[in-house]
Amino acid sequence: MPGRAGALAALAAVLGAVAAAPAAAPALPLPGAPHCPVLPADSPWNRRVDRLPAARDSAALVRSIGLGAPVHADFGSGTWDGGPIGIPFAVVGRATRRAPVAFQYAGESDRVGYPIPRGVPIEGGRRAQGDRHVLLVDRDACRLYELFAAFPPRAGGTRWRAGSGAVWSLRSNRLRPAGWTSADAAGLPIFPGLARYDEVRRGVIDHALRFTAPRTRSAYVYPARHFASDARDPSLPAMGIRVRLRRTVSLRRLPPQARIVARALQRYGMILADNGAPWYVSGAPDRRWVNDDLHALGRLRGRDFEVVDTRALGRPR
Repeated sequence: MPGRAGALAALAAVLGAVAAAPAAAPALPLPGAPHCPVLPADSPWNRRVDRLPAARDSAALVRSIGLGAPVHADFGSGTWDGGPIGIPFAVVGRATRRAPVAFQYAGESDRVGYPIPRGVPIEGGRRAQGDRHVLLVDRDACRLYELFAAFPPRAGGTRWRAGSGAVWSLRSNRLRPAGWTSADAAGLPIFPGLARYDEVRRGVIDHALRFTAPRTRSAYVYPARHFASDARDPSLPAMGIRVRLRRTVSLRRLPPQARIVARALQRYGMILADNGAPWYVSGAPDRRWVNDDLHALGRLRGRDFEVVDTRALGRPR
C-alpha cells in the first residue's frame, strides 16, 4: 500500500491532468450502471464554467446568500439522527417491482410506477421529518426516478405516498415543463448534482454540484423550471443560478477529498436547487468519506464565490 506522500502525489497528478479537460466532459461511469451516462456531455450540469464571465449582479447575490457563511458538505460517512449523512440513491433494474405512488402535487408529478426496492434508502432515514428524498437509478433503462417527501405504504398497503415525483432519461437533456416542480424545488434532477465518493476515488468530479440558499426570489433561470418563494427582491438569487469558486482561491492546503470537491466548484460550479442553509453542498453518503476532510471545506466562505453569467453556454439540442 503506498504511503500518504505517494497518494498525495498521485492525486496531484490526476488533478493536473483534469486541468486540460474539454469544456464539456462526459461524467464518470456510475457504479452499478456502467452503461448509463449521467446526462449527455453537453448537459448544463456537465459543462465547465471556469472561463465564463461573472454576472453583473454577482456581488449582490452572493451577499444575500452570506459573505461570511462557510461552505458545508451536506454529506459524509456514518449517520446523523438515525439516517445517512447526505442524499442516498439506489441502483435498480427491470426486474425491480414498480410501486404505485400517490402524490400531493399530482398535477406536476410523473404518475408512473416507481421501481422501489425493499429497504430503499430514504434521505435522513425512515423516521426522518425532512425532505425524505428517494433517488432510483434504473441501470437497464438508464432512467432516473426521484421522489420528494416519500413515505412507504401503510400496513397492508402497496401504495407509497410522496409530495412530488419526476422521471428523467439519463441520456437526454429534456427539462420539466415550464413552471413544474420535480423532486427538487428548482424543478431539476437531484442525482446529477451530488458529489459521489466513486468520483473522488478516481480523482475528479466533472460536473456541477447542487447547493441551497436561505432565501430565494420568485424566479428561475435555465436550467431550473420552478421557484419556491414569493419574494421579489432582485438582490435575492433565482433558482438555477450557477455559482463558482473564484480561481484565485488556493486549494493547496485542503485535504485530498475536500480539494477534489473544491476543484469541481472552481471548474463546474454549483447550481442553486432549493431553499436551505447557506452554501450547503449536496452529496451521496458513503462510509469511505473522511468527514474531517469534508469539514475542511468550511475554510471556504461565501466571499470566495461569484455568480456566473452562463448565457454563452447556450442550450443543448
